[in-house]
Amino acid sequence: MLQGKKICFIGTGNMGEALVSGLVSNSTRPEDIICTDARESTLTLIAEKYQVHTTTDNQAAIQSSDIVIFAVKPQILALVLKQTAGCLNMSKLIISIAAGVPLAAIESCLSKELRLIRVMPNIAAFVKESATAIAPGKNARQEDIAMAKAIFDSVGRSVFIDETNLMDAITGLSGSGPAYIFLIVDAMADAGVKMGLSRQDALFLSMQTVLGSAKVLLETKEHPGQLKDRVTSPGGTAIAGIHTLEKGGLRTTLINAVEAATNRSRELGQLMIKHFAENGLKE
Repeated sequence: MLQGKKICFIGTGNMGEALVSGLVSNSTRPEDIICTDARESTLTLIAEKYQVHTTTDNQAAIQSSDIVIFAVKPQILALVLKQTAGCLNMSKLIISIAAGVPLAAIESCLSKELRLIRVMPNIAAFVKESATAIAPGKNARQEDIAMAKAIFDSVGRSVFIDETNLMDAITGLSGSGPAYIFLIVDAMADAGVKMGLSRQDALFLSMQTVLGSAKVLLETKEHPGQLKDRVTSPGGTAIAGIHTLEKGGLRTTLINAVEAATNRSRELGQLMIKHFAENGLKE
């Protein structure tokens, strides 16, 4: 799918590097990847580590590429888009991973027809276990969607979202979700310490328990409720713990957390649309 395609990363920070690592380890030739960044020290490290091409010239990188991935911070994306607008056209697939920036914001900034795709990975891309959502713009082709999926499957697993407005829910669930899990792991480790375990053992057991539970869910494809029932024997320890969690409103709290994060993502998206329109290209 990606064979022979030239891919450039505009911005090669943590997420950009994670994607480069994933692509290189999945048979994309390093010579087909171009990385840009404002920091020459970063580019030197990336070139040495992955043997890819690097440059500080965004326009030159885009002109020689088939797929352009904007991996800069959301706050500067409008500026970078304006600076590179002359190189962006329908011959290139353009992917944005800028969190909180809707496709409508990019379109209002550039005011031109483009093959756009918005992607929402999460921090687990660093260990090639990202949960990623892919949302295509109106001009994206089926081949574009397949190429985007191939890129982001190199750092985890991805799903196709055919309605861009669902990206706010994705942000609230899987984009912000690792923060919820980190908090749960930390709380479980604290509980282990309270019950007499060492901090090191409690944290390890908490992390491994979450990892193992997720793997069981993914591999068996059983409903979480069914697996929960397997662990809870009559009058046993697990049901006593679950009773306490239900009494404390764990389900409601997590649902509320995802809802709050989704609503905040929607608010930020509207602000981004306004900001990009105000700072877009003038006719």
